Amino acid sequence: MTRTGIRLDAPAAGWAIDADVVVVGSGVAGLTAALRCTAAGLATVVVTKARLDDGSTRWAQGGIAAALGEGDSPERHLDDTLVAGAGLCDEDAVRLLVTEGPDAVRRLIATGAHFDTDDSGAISLTREGGHHRRRIAHAGGDATGAEISRALVEAVRDQAVRTIENALVLDLLKDEHGRTAGITLHVMGEGQHDGVGAVHAPAVVLATGGMGQVFSATTNPSVATGDGVALALRAGAEISDLEFVQFHPTVLFLGAESEGQQPLVSEAVRGEGAHLVDAAGTRFMLGQHELAELAPRDIVAKAITRQMQAQGAEHMYLDARHFGAEMWEQRFPTVLAACRSHGIDPVTEPIPVAPAAHHASGGVRTDLRGRTTVPGLYACGEVACTGVHGANRLASNSLLEGLVFAENIAADIAENPAVLPPTPVPGAEVDADPHDGPVPLLDPATRIQIQRIMTNGAGVLRSAESLAEAAERLEAIHADERKAAVPGVEAWETTNLLLVARALVAAAAAREETRGCHWRADRPDRDDAAWRRHLVARVTPGRSLDIRPTTSATFPPTVAATPLEP
Repeated sequence: MTRTGIRLDAPAAGWAIDADVVVVGSGVAGLTAALRCTAAGLATVVVTKARLDDGSTRWAQGGIAAALGEGDSPERHLDDTLVAGAGLCDEDAVRLLVTEGPDAVRRLIATGAHFDTDDSGAISLTREGGHHRRRIAHAGGDATGAEISRALVEAVRDQAVRTIENALVLDLLKDEHGRTAGITLHVMGEGQHDGVGAVHAPAVVLATGGMGQVFSATTNPSVATGDGVALALRAGAEISDLEFVQFHPTVLFLGAESEGQQPLVSEAVRGEGAHLVDAAGTRFMLGQHELAELAPRDIVAKAITRQMQAQGAEHMYLDARHFGAEMWEQRFPTVLAACRSHGIDPVTEPIPVAPAAHHASGGVRTDLRGRTTVPGLYACGEVACTGVHGANRLASNSLLEGLVFAENIAADIAENPAVLPPTPVPGAEVDADPHDGPVPLLDPATRIQIQRIMTNGAGVLRSAESLAEAAERLEAIHADERKAAVPGVEAWETTNLLLVARALVAAAAAREETRGCHWRADRPDRDDAAWRRHLVARVTPGRSLDIRPTTSATFPPTVAATPLEP
């Protein structure tokens, strides 16, 4: 563990509550962890940035992957995951996922989630990219995330789990020994608590979701500003594989200047037989991969990008007119509504699509129990790097990862309760170093600038030149003395985005190869001899970014391990 003494510039906490566990985030990972901790008799508090059901989980369309169907098996699921991960998956983590996954889905059903079924009453299963079997369970046709979120939110309310909504997490609290002692947070608007406060707890579970808002166009909601990764970096935790950002191949194209959250066209649409075509109607995935349109997402995103470059086009098309109106209305009502709201009718015309930032395969580094390199700090869901996804996430493994690892975290906390409640020590992280103290906050207007820099320099296609330019421009923002005078939500979010952006660009520049969803135009080949290993990053006490490769494709231990030395 590294003590950085770094924290966001914020007012002192004006109120505090105590708990055994504080879970930050209310997606599938966070709410599952909260329910399991509560069931174990632990006083649990859920802190979420907006409302309980406003995270990324509700936007998930395709479904949740698990070996539930006849002829499928965890071993087959493992094989598909390892192939998609391009040599960087932690096989132990993947084996844990696929082995425990089916029962975790059944427990989710027992919690109240309703999946689509066939005429016999069995769960309906579909295929998505990279899967050789039908193993994607879905709900409401293409509203899987919304159904899972509904069920978990209802269960949390039924169990009377204490929740703090509309609250932005700020920083980790530590005790005199450097262990986790809770969090500071800012509650927006009216409620039982307003302004900056604290939740004191010996265990903190980060389940804050992704960081898609670091790019100008993303499928992620506006709350996905990388707050968990930024908090972990300031707290001295290690992060890994941040360069592997998955760009979803088929996002509804709304125009070259469109920014913010973009409508997703579920991969399940291709799973049911839709074709990728150019403006002339020619299928271009044939011959590029044995699975054609159902190749892993990195391959499809690259193929679309190459076709766009070759033809000077801004987008390609997804053609599913052969589905007919009835199938569109019953199987993909969410996609159908989104398309029609933007003047596209997929029943009668192809859908214009282009890649956009979708999922972070990297994040806060954890072990199989969700433990990070900071004692008492856990992470699960998209904010975490468990080793499951490697260099490219297999479609629909993310919801399953959130379920399985959240349950393991709850078990670990219940099995290792704190003997005494922690006492946060003001300034315990500070070592009287001149670099210690609060981080100057950015002007919120800088957010758009950061996003455009990232899209242009570290988007689908990268190079040493584009990454160097992005790094230079981000460092100029970082060094600019014109900071926001008043702490506030937008300034905190923008400051978090800059830290995450700098770490991502540094990692992408360091990995001099093409692997998975990291595509270097100047290094087009995969180099296993030099780069079949992970990049581990942290912020040093001097506030610089330290990024170093592991010695192999295996992660070093987290808890009770010797961290990377400066």
